[in-house]
Amino acid sequence: MDTAVTTAINNDPAKRHDFVLLFDVTDGSPNGDPDAGNLPRVDPETMQGLVTDVCLKRKVRDFVSQDKPEDINPGYKIFIEHEQILNERIKRAWIDEKGKVLDKPSKADKKDVRKAMCRNYYDIRLFGAVLSTGKEEKINCGQLRGPLQMTFARSVDPVIPLDTSITRVAWTKESDVDKDGSQMGRKALLPYGLYVGHGFFNASFAEQTHVSTDDLALFWRALTLMFEQDRSASRGMMSCRGLYVFTHDSKLGDAPAHKLFELVTPELKPGVAAPRRFNDYTVTIAEDRLPSGVTLTRVLE
Repeated sequence: MDTAVTTAINNDPAKRHDFVLLFDVTDGSPNGDPDAGNLPRVDPETMQGLVTDVCLKRKVRDFVSQDKPEDINPGYKIFIEHEQILNERIKRAWIDEKGKVLDKPSKADKKDVRKAMCRNYYDIRLFGAVLSTGKEEKINCGQLRGPLQMTFARSVDPVIPLDTSITRVAWTKESDVDKDGSQMGRKALLPYGLYVGHGFFNASFAEQTHVSTDDLALFWRALTLMFEQDRSASRGMMSCRGLYVFTHDSKLGDAPAHKLFELVTPELKPGVAAPRRFNDYTVTIAEDRLPSGVTLTRVLE
């Protein structure tokens, strides 16, 4: 294990951590809303952009699956994956741990399988999981509340979702060949948006899911690099612009999270009417107001 990883205070799973994530998007859609024709999500009252916690966790999962391929990294499988049947994975865990799916599993049996799922799946250790899905009562083994939780990310200023027209010269099917001109399509994007997301790490829940120092270090790494491995034409240019971790000396915390989040303030520079780049903002860190018992780690800025 890397000594720097071992000693970094923000990687200690026995402590409470609260964090602020800054990221931006240029000419892309960070998170489409299926209820609005897949336009970028917005708060309809303020027109601030929104990115769901589920979207951000998906990117973390995808990064980890590439950074720690499960065939050579035991314990770093991803439970919530594209086009996978969750009940089949839970059933597999029963067979691996107990030799078969038991007809009348006891509470102890279910606890053993939950522990095995935590050992094998990175996202269950961090985010928790519902392991009692469907009607197959024999494979149900309860729920795990994950120590790592995230909020929706919200843009600092209002954004303007655009639905632009695009054309193509290729036809979809043979019957289109006789038609004149190109076929039309649509593309949704934001010219620019700077987003702020918040997250929380609960040390007590981490004990239950057995989160390690390496697990936390990998999570911070994933947040800073997840957009680099998730490029697509629809998302435009997305970048992590800051990651600030507040670590508490005590397990239950030494200050309310919202008070710590208020110490990180992104503000539009004077005279900028329509932000189009990160340099249109200043990010102020009021480190002099940091409460006693809390340490700030600037993972990325």
